[in-house]
Amino acid sequence: MINESDKSLFRSTVEHQQPVDKDSSRENKTIKTKSERPFENYSFLYEPNISGSQEVIHNVDGLSPKTLKKMKQGNIGHTPSIDLHGYKIEEACRSLSDFIHFHSDKRFIQIIHGKGYHSNNGLSIMKSQVIHYLKQHPNVLAFCSCPQDMGGTGAVFVHLKANV
Repeated sequence: MINESDKSLFRSTVEHQQPVDKDSSRENKTIKTKSERPFENYSFLYEPNISGSQEVIHNVDGLSPKTLKKMKQGNIGHTPSIDLHGYKIEEACRSLSDFIHFHSDKRFIQIIHGKGYHSNNGLSIMKSQVIHYLKQHPNVLAFCSCPQDMGGTGAVFVHLKANV
């Protein structure tokens, strides 16, 4: 039978151990830890400037046209998604920061922002804010409206920097 002091010793020893990645080389890789904070240096946009039916596309210089084509066609496999319907602007940005940070190991994500059917003048404040936010985020390489059967102009696929 195991006594309490042995259990305590075992717990204190195991509690602070890190798993070893046998497949990677320590000297050639920088390990990104989840303790880094989510992106917080963004600004808000309170006046909409994009209509709900307008297609959006944006990419950094040097991104492969093949990647953009795959995104536009929805040929990027399964992607984690976040639905921002019902969020306030500030909540949406905070949630986007956390979502992108949590999924920083993914290459693609989907953001469902809606088309803003209940907005004035056909302009969508949430869609405008999401686009404004994504252009500010340092880990976003590209984004574009989803194909019609995957959300159309009410959602975007986002291509993130590789997590290295």
